[in-house]
Amino acid sequence: MSKLVEAVFPRRLGRSFRWLVGSSWTSNIGDGIALAAGPLLVASQTDSAFLVALAAMLQRLPWLLFGLWAGALADRLNRRRMVMVANGLRVAVIAALCTFIVTDVVNVFLVLAVMFALGVAEVFADSTSQTLLPMVIPKADLAIGQARLMAGFVTANQLAGPPIGAFLFAAGMAWPFAVQAVTASLAILLVSRVAVTRVPPRETRTHIRQDIAEGLRWVWRTPAVRTLMLTILTFNVTYAAPMGVLVLYATEHLGMTTPQFGLLTTAMAVGGLLSTVVFDKLQKRVALATLMRVVLTCEVLWHLVLALNTTAWGAFVAMFCFGVYSFVWGAISNAVRQRATPIELQGRVGSLNMVSVFGGIVLGNALGGFIAEHWGLTAPFWFGFVGAGITLVLIWKALGTIAHAGEPA
Repeated sequence: MSKLVEAVFPRRLGRSFRWLVGSSWTSNIGDGIALAAGPLLVASQTDSAFLVALAAMLQRLPWLLFGLWAGALADRLNRRRMVMVANGLRVAVIAALCTFIVTDVVNVFLVLAVMFALGVAEVFADSTSQTLLPMVIPKADLAIGQARLMAGFVTANQLAGPPIGAFLFAAGMAWPFAVQAVTASLAILLVSRVAVTRVPPRETRTHIRQDIAEGLRWVWRTPAVRTLMLTILTFNVTYAAPMGVLVLYATEHLGMTTPQFGLLTTAMAVGGLLSTVVFDKLQKRVALATLMRVVLTCEVLWHLVLALNTTAWGAFVAMFCFGVYSFVWGAISNAVRQRATPIELQGRVGSLNMVSVFGGIVLGNALGGFIAEHWGLTAPFWFGFVGAGITLVLIWKALGTIAHAGEPA
């Protein structure tokens, strides 16, 4: 047992790292439960497809509205305390939702308001929590640290959480949200034990808009990080275009049943779980630039495979492979960005990264729907193949520099 603990939480990374990972994993369990329970609650209050889709959008919209502001505040304030306060607000909102459900005063518009409020709290919590890892472990171990955090996301948020959430919702509408409130409270307790390095004091008499502008200027003047951000934005557009119509592609183009479509997400999560097992050896044995090129090449080919695919099994294999390589990309890209970013700018640069992710997803979803409407359900995959392929050709050489950004000379 001690060998397993040492393999997952290396002693050299310190006790604070274990508290931080424990807090992240605990929070992800609750978020995974809500991932299934939230849409079920909305669907129980309305049969409007527009309102159901609006609930999902309201959880992403806060990143576009408040993401940069949250990052700037994370660089101004006590980061650990800010995570605790933001998660405390999440607990308060969830507790209010449970009260509405138990007292039978819940309605769809109240649920939509709660979804938006939770999205806002999540922006401030996540923008700040991602700055803590570089404050508790050395730069050389950031890839390992990111892999551990993402392992919790894959297993708790994507694999275990949703079925638990659906089961709890069937037992009673309030139960999944009550459990989410408990896990969020426990996450606050765990993160309170994290000891972080002090951020160098900085001028706080500037307006927060100046802080945001400073972060944007730094990214633009740092070629490796700038190219990485643009790559993340572009690849999220090309990824989200087909993913936005995946349900139609699966059911109408491939003839899959509803349960089979649900298993596509499971296949993706299982692929990510496999990556958690092999990641340590992989990043030690393969050069980082090579790994980044291989992963992005897999992304290009993923679009091509699904554009040509005509069977359900082909879709399952493709989604499994997507889970494998997307986990590797997420761990590496986050580690490279954090390693290259000064500690006092982690909040602003990290939040800009998240805005790029969600901005790309929103734009990609809109493009995918338009393309599929006019040229068919496989057209978004061809769009993704061409767009991702051109992007990869343009950045191929630069990936060698990006991979080593922030390393000691």
